[in-house]
Amino acid sequence: MSLFDDPDEPPPTSAEVDASAPLAERMRPRTLDEFVGQQSLVAAGRPLRRAIEQDRLQSIILWGPPGTGKTTLARLIATATRAHFIAFSAVLSGIKEIRSVMAEAEETRRRTGRRTILFIDEIHRFNKAQQDAFSPASKRATSYSSGRRPRTRRSR
Repeated sequence: MSLFDDPDEPPPTSAEVDASAPLAERMRPRTLDEFVGQQSLVAAGRPLRRAIEQDRLQSIILWGPPGTGKTTLARLIATATRAHFIAFSAVLSGIKEIRSVMAEAEETRRRTGRRTILFIDEIHRFNKAQQDAFSPASKRATSYSSGRRPRTRRSR
């Protein structure tokens, strides 16, 4: 978010997306109604959908193979709840980056009153020290996290 972004501005429609953007970005759903799949969770009246619409959602873990819409769903939740969205990788992020993200979430909350959704790719790779870095902000409800854990094959 920059100084000139309007936090009340809705996300761009499919027609407003930059034509030079990658195809996946141009085709990405912009609302929960456009989201395909997982209807048992996100269809109108379902528990997850109600929690999103009433802005009562807490931390969640989205689990599944690549390309199933985990990041898209997290972005849609941020849009529906008017939350700031930050995505980062547990594999590539250390405690310094976590503290920076937490400071950004705190600043967003202080400046705009909005919560932040942290989308943590590969969340299962966090070590204890990295997990502990999240504790203060989560206790203050500055942000809530949405992690992505890839589905892995079980060996027999």
